[in-house]
Amino acid sequence: MVTVSPSPCEASPPWAYALQLPHDARAVRIARVTLHAVLSGHGMTQLLDSAELLTSELVTNAYRHSAGPATLRLRGVGRNRLRVSVWDTNPHIPPPFDKGPGTLAAVPAEAVGGRGLFLVCHYADAWGGCLLGDGLFGVGGKLLWCEVGPSAGSGVRVAA
Repeated sequence: MVTVSPSPCEASPPWAYALQLPHDARAVRIARVTLHAVLSGHGMTQLLDSAELLTSELVTNAYRHSAGPATLRLRGVGRNRLRVSVWDTNPHIPPPFDKGPGTLAAVPAEAVGGRGLFLVCHYADAWGGCLLGDGLFGVGGKLLWCEVGPSAGSGVRVAA
């Protein structure tokens, strides 16, 4: 019996997973466990450390600054690249996602918070955010996303 497998040079087929998250502090851990399962299932465990940090920060931001549910989406982008996006109900795009690529002002040393999304911008290969207007189903809110690949932290940062 002959088996056929894709050539290592071919791009892997596209895939995406979505997870609905209630407004609950446990959502961050559940998002990390889901991320671990997805990356392990797709043979992308080399991205796990960076992707776990980025996912945790995006989901934590959604929990802390939104009163409603959130959605985590994990998507394979080409070979060995991951796009993490988080939607929440708050329409405010926070810094530094509101400034666009290449504008990472430092967080004041005396600041109590506000470092999480700066970490995302530093460690992600690409990142961005966009407002989602109220549609037919009243969705609204915002979407923050980032991409990570084998060389996370050294890539070009792009806004959506």
